[in-house]
Amino acid sequence: MNTLLHALQKAIKGKRQKASVIPFLFHQERELLLLQKELETQTWRPSGYRTFKIYDSKERNISAAPFQDRVVHHYLCLLIEPVFEKTFIHDSYANRLGKGTHKAIERFQYFARRFPFVLKCDIKKFFPSLDHEILKREIRWRVQDAHALWLSDTIIDGSNPQEEVMDYFQGDDLFSPVERKRGLPIGNLTSQFWANVYMNRFDHFVKEQLRVKGYIRYVDDFVLFAKSKTELHEYQKAITQYLDGIRLTLHPRKTQIYRVQDGVPFLGFRTFPYYRYVLKVKTKRYKRFLKKKIKYYHARKITPDELENAINAWLGHIRFGQSQRLEYQVFWMLRDAGINVVRHPNGSWKVLDER
Repeated sequence: MNTLLHALQKAIKGKRQKASVIPFLFHQERELLLLQKELETQTWRPSGYRTFKIYDSKERNISAAPFQDRVVHHYLCLLIEPVFEKTFIHDSYANRLGKGTHKAIERFQYFARRFPFVLKCDIKKFFPSLDHEILKREIRWRVQDAHALWLSDTIIDGSNPQEEVMDYFQGDDLFSPVERKRGLPIGNLTSQFWANVYMNRFDHFVKEQLRVKGYIRYVDDFVLFAKSKTELHEYQKAITQYLDGIRLTLHPRKTQIYRVQDGVPFLGFRTFPYYRYVLKVKTKRYKRFLKKKIKYYHARKITPDELENAINAWLGHIRFGQSQRLEYQVFWMLRDAGINVVRHPNGSWKVLDER
């Protein structure tokens, strides 16, 4: 129960006012006791997913689990994450405490000042391609607890159908892509964590067998630095062969060698050795998002605080790059929409509610 309470606190962070969360919190004791009983008797099963599409440079299918399932996902991660965390390499930056995109970009610049070339890689249809049999094997590499293994298998087996992937690998017959179960819902916390589990041995292969000194991975985006393009071509051959063994494929268009001095698109920024700025595709997406929030604000569907949070969260991200002009553009978008804002000395913006 203590672990479930901790999982609930993590699941509700920043979501207390959401319609899907309020009923659970209203009957919190009853809901947690029910979850406890179902987990103890191994009768818990995932509920249905709500699916929708987002457009972030490409179309993605997102699957959102019901709130009570998200509590269970946090519960499982609390059980098994410490077991794996100590096995992860230093330069794996996704979904880990003290890591994140900004830390990854700073590390990128550290290597960019020491190596002239970088191989940027992207795995084709990563989450839809994750093989269930291989993932379960990787979980069992470190976890022996029967309860944790049952719950892991239950969540994996309960994954809803993902985008179709018809890739063939060495040893496959005609029906292998259809017969093998694969794909994890992108919206699940467990899916984000299991991405690190799935790629963990690959990280060690790159660092310990290929002996790549400059290597960074964020989910399925990863980069390798070297003194020459020849080295990077050799690395690409080796990692292509390794990924084939875990039924993954490099994206042919998005896997490229760059000169670091020309700037490299990485995690939403074009990154150079000594500076970086937000990619245009990200700014266009945010402006669309802000227009929708402004519309909701005028229709009284969101509060001034919610609009403030949407503005300040983005500003906190873009200020990581050279962004003063973009910040002015956002300011004038708000003024043109009849929304007055003031800037605090700490840099955050306050919406003056004059509706």
